[in-house]
Amino acid sequence: MTYQNILSELKGQVLYVTINRERKLNALNKETLKELAEVVAGVQQNENVRAVLLTGAGEKAFVAGADISEFKDFGVEEGEELARTGQASVFDAIEKSAKPFLAAINGFALGGGLELAMACHIRIASENAKLGLPEVTLGLIPGYGGTQRLTQLVGKGKAIEMILSAEMISAVQAEKIGLVNHVVPQSQLLGKAEDLLAQIIQRAPLAISSAIRAINAALDQNGFEIEITEFGRCFGTDDFNEGTAAFLEKRKPAFSGK
Repeated sequence: MTYQNILSELKGQVLYVTINRERKLNALNKETLKELAEVVAGVQQNENVRAVLLTGAGEKAFVAGADISEFKDFGVEEGEELARTGQASVFDAIEKSAKPFLAAINGFALGGGLELAMACHIRIASENAKLGLPEVTLGLIPGYGGTQRLTQLVGKGKAIEMILSAEMISAVQAEKIGLVNHVVPQSQLLGKAEDLLAQIIQRAPLAISSAIRAINAALDQNGFEIEITEFGRCFGTDDFNEGTAAFLEKRKPAFSGK
């Protein structure tokens, strides 16, 4: 199938999926998420696909976040629905996929981009990668599973620090805290990902699927529902309006706490 915002190519038993909006730093807009949802659903039905390698076009960004202009005027209910739909069709669908997803993180993985990488089962980053969840600078919180998956991966203390400070961390820091599995030079990123996937697809497919389900079961909780509610609530605040306006106007926000 031909898509407008992503590239999808089957090589052997690995499906290569590339977010192809390089000029926009591969930001996730509504159409890109829709196309990703179709790809993720299709993977489960395609017997020829044993694993997925997910990356971003170019060397500057894996995915540099969401397209803020699309939701800057949303209210509480619209914000909650944005998170609920995206989580169900893309982020949760990837995490619950019976086939492993590996994120090859090239450059920036911010906001929804880091959430997309965290939904994948394995993460490999290039040395130039920068990772972070800057949503509080917009008067928001992560809405695509970021508060939950970051906490699961790096622990409560580090997750709180990263989310509340909105600071980016380097690939080396990310590996140190367990946010990514491996860090390699940019030129070796795809090669490392391919080597690991080649090893994985030699294993029993049904056992791989069972392992994913069993590991995910250890993390079941209602935190995602709470995150959805709190994400939607942010859309009813003055700080959200100020944060998104400041971003689009390329100025520093002046938050009022209202």
